[in-house]
Amino acid sequence: MTSAPQPWWHPDQMAHRRPFLEARARIVTGIRAFFTERGFLEVETPILQAAPGMEVHLRAFATDLTDALGRVPPRRLYLHTSPEFAMKKLLAGGLPRIFQMARVFRDGDVSPTHSPEFTMLEWYRAGATYTDLMDDVAALFAACGETRAVERLSVAEAFARFAGGLDILVTVADPFAAEPAPDVLKAAAAALGVYVGEGDGWEDAFFHIFLERIEPNLGTDGPVILYDWPACMAALSRRKPSDPRVCERFEVYVNGLELANAFGELTDAAEQRRRFEASMEAKRRLYGPAAVWPVEEDFLAALEHGLPDPCAGIALGVDRLVMVLTGAENIEDVLWAPV
Repeated sequence: MTSAPQPWWHPDQMAHRRPFLEARARIVTGIRAFFTERGFLEVETPILQAAPGMEVHLRAFATDLTDALGRVPPRRLYLHTSPEFAMKKLLAGGLPRIFQMARVFRDGDVSPTHSPEFTMLEWYRAGATYTDLMDDVAALFAACGETRAVERLSVAEAFARFAGGLDILVTVADPFAAEPAPDVLKAAAAALGVYVGEGDGWEDAFFHIFLERIEPNLGTDGPVILYDWPACMAALSRRKPSDPRVCERFEVYVNGLELANAFGELTDAAEQRRRFEASMEAKRRLYGPAAVWPVEEDFLAALEHGLPDPCAGIALGVDRLVMVLTGAENIEDVLWAPV
């Protein structure tokens, strides 16, 4: 008869996890000191939001805000997937340098590297560019004990290096298309022996190649900043003025694991509304009407009022950072009380 697994709070389990948790406490203390010494203000924003995030594949936890006296009807709210919208409103309100370590929530995935509730470090800088954030990342990693140098690698360079010399930007015939025509990239994927489905679009083909050939090779010798993503994958970032084929976006990887996502922030409210509406339409097609939530009008109003231009922001998974720095193989080893 197989015995039941021990609960996370069992002394034997705690003895195994305690070195990781003590390291976590030191790292979190170091993160706060890092930003405080650089003139950042630590902020706290609400977890309950009208819109939890606008990415196509995000799944959020929903709840209803009710009035016990029945004066107003219940209002659907969501546990935020990131404090991004609220923090950018603080930028619009005039705060120049802010950071937050927030509890955030994402449904639909439980794995050794993902918990549905986790800690996100986000920081934003007025008057800064995404290259300034790259410098921040390198300095933060060093302050937290990462001794290896941080490499900077463009998305185009990564595809050329790890995907048989593929020029990913050549597959984008129209850099201003919402999604490029997929034929050239699908043919390239097939030539690489990478599966693509008959109905797959350009972005599907991109990620088939990326997940199979690129991501596993990122950060094997130290942290890698993967920058200048194709413009059709801009999310909340702006196009790069010197090359409209790409956007001012980067991600950070260590040992094939994504740790962070950063933007040179888009400050054009009309363009952001178009992107939000396109994302929600794509979400509706893929997952049905129940998966769609409203566009965050208050955030767009803040953009309309005016974000500092330029400004830049980044979200970094604290739990994954602790995993990388301690060698933990399961995210539950670095959580004080796993979900």
